[in-house]
Amino acid sequence: MSIKSDNRHLYLQVIDRIKHDIETGVYKEKQKLPSEFELAKQLGVSRATLREALRVLEEENVIIRRHGVGTFVNSRPLFTSGIEQLNSVTDMIRQAGRKPGTIFLSSSVQEPTEEDMRKFQCSADDDILLIERVRTADGEPVVYCIDKILCKYLPKGISYEQESLFENLHNQANRDIAYAVARIEPLGYHEKVSPILQCEPETALLVLKQMHFDKNDEPIFYSINYFRSDKFSFHVLRKRINF
Repeated sequence: MSIKSDNRHLYLQVIDRIKHDIETGVYKEKQKLPSEFELAKQLGVSRATLREALRVLEEENVIIRRHGVGTFVNSRPLFTSGIEQLNSVTDMIRQAGRKPGTIFLSSSVQEPTEEDMRKFQCSADDDILLIERVRTADGEPVVYCIDKILCKYLPKGISYEQESLFENLHNQANRDIAYAVARIEPLGYHEKVSPILQCEPETALLVLKQMHFDKNDEPIFYSINYFRSDKFSFHVLRKRINF
């Protein structure tokens, strides 16, 4: 089982070998890997080399290390999307072959804060509808959502039969979202959100903050979505300019 067969750095060979073993089912999702001593012996490398490989694999979310417990194979994301694609959470769940659902936690009308007035380019008289929800896939909680919408676009509030805000806005206000300005941030354990999403203590969150605009460049709604990193992954297509 030794991997000393090419001229690359040994830790790179270890990374490839462990990834291969995961892909071929030698190690399954959430399975505990052998101890560092045993794994280093099996691969024919030093423990220092193995630790470097494990460090990289942890950064790539291939494995997860639990202090005092061991190293485990991370779950593969069920939902993937290009960050350049503006998909609703509902569509992402459907595209993965799962049934989307919604748990409505709260809904309230608030006066806009100074930050709201800046983001929405509105006045102090424009009330804000604040919605707190949990999105589910086949009944499993996967995304915690906070949405702010100008009340004038949804004067009747959100329709609980239509789970997508995109659909609500289209049907009630004839407003279609054309694009969004987004920022994505990694986040560790969150005291409120992580228990709601039934996350393990080591499971990170991906926080996607977006302001959504219509085709006339008017800001329509702002969202903060907390995605389970073991369920969702995002990627982006980058192109060279003047090539």
